[in-house]
Amino acid sequence: MVTITDVAKHAGVAVSTVSYVLSGKRAISAVTRERVLASIRTLGYHPHAGARALASRRANVIALVLPLRSGMHLPVLMQFATAVVTSARQYDHDVLLVTADEGPSGLRRIAASAMVDGLIVMDVEMRDPRVPLLHELERPSVLIGFPADAGGLTCVDLDFYRAGAACVEHLAALGHRSLALLGAPSVVYERDTGFARRTRSGFLETARRHGATATARPCEEHYPAVREGLAQLLAERPDVTGLVVHNEAAVAHVLAALPSLGRDVPGDISVVAICPDEVAERSSPALSSVLIPAEELGRQAVALLIAKVEGEAVPDATLLDPRLTARASTASARPALSLSAGLDT
Repeated sequence: MVTITDVAKHAGVAVSTVSYVLSGKRAISAVTRERVLASIRTLGYHPHAGARALASRRANVIALVLPLRSGMHLPVLMQFATAVVTSARQYDHDVLLVTADEGPSGLRRIAASAMVDGLIVMDVEMRDPRVPLLHELERPSVLIGFPADAGGLTCVDLDFYRAGAACVEHLAALGHRSLALLGAPSVVYERDTGFARRTRSGFLETARRHGATATARPCEEHYPAVREGLAQLLAERPDVTGLVVHNEAAVAHVLAALPSLGRDVPGDISVVAICPDEVAERSSPALSSVLIPAEELGRQAVALLIAKVEGEAVPDATLLDPRLTARASTASARPALSLSAGLDT
């Protein structure tokens, strides 16, 4: 195994010089630096991770705190995790994935162990019990999501309020005046998870501004429950011509159930989803959708966290604007189905 001493001998310099080239803690002439780097490449030297961590007092590891809870759609969560891992490698960091739902005690355990340089926290609730501890920890943190009180925290997320609003605006522009939102599973609303709450608010408040009738309901993940919920919705609101789905696991079930309930898409009912593009594109018909930008959110969360680890100033709040792509699942409302204004909450 090649050592730093071997590199120093090969380059004809002191071991401390090699160390300074690697750490950048002292200025080294360009000629000497290049000679050291050439020796490193020739010998295939790789700094020992443990020694490097001791020297820098860094673990070169970040924690991704992603508790696996009921009502969460694993494929989309893994998109976030993959984005964080890929982005972290660009900063020479590995990722410790923490999936146990331990709440504040789990954060305290991870931070106290010195295993990580910082934490990225997901599945953020409006009154998240982990938030007070994040203010106290010495390790920097970034949240993918926003609690009700985000003061003093670094948060990044899709603007879910605007995502819900964008879906309504798209349907309203097509003449739809009776709308429904099928949202996350009921347990997600019971936890008061931020993204679900904000999407619902954006949907209902924007419908009100457009003079449309609107209702918002939880939606479970499995076909029998989805079909039963749709049947109940259409029995109570047969005038609905615009449907927003904010539940990636239920999208295919919704499109399968509507024809069996006598509704053609988009002839009788237009459907918009908030989901990854690959979910929307492989649906039949292809879904008009607002993208959940997992890759960009993961990349930005890592960049913000590394900046905080390096002592740099970062913005408190980063909200990504929603991007709606119109596809085959939405069409103009039939004139006979236009309805008078109102709002059913």
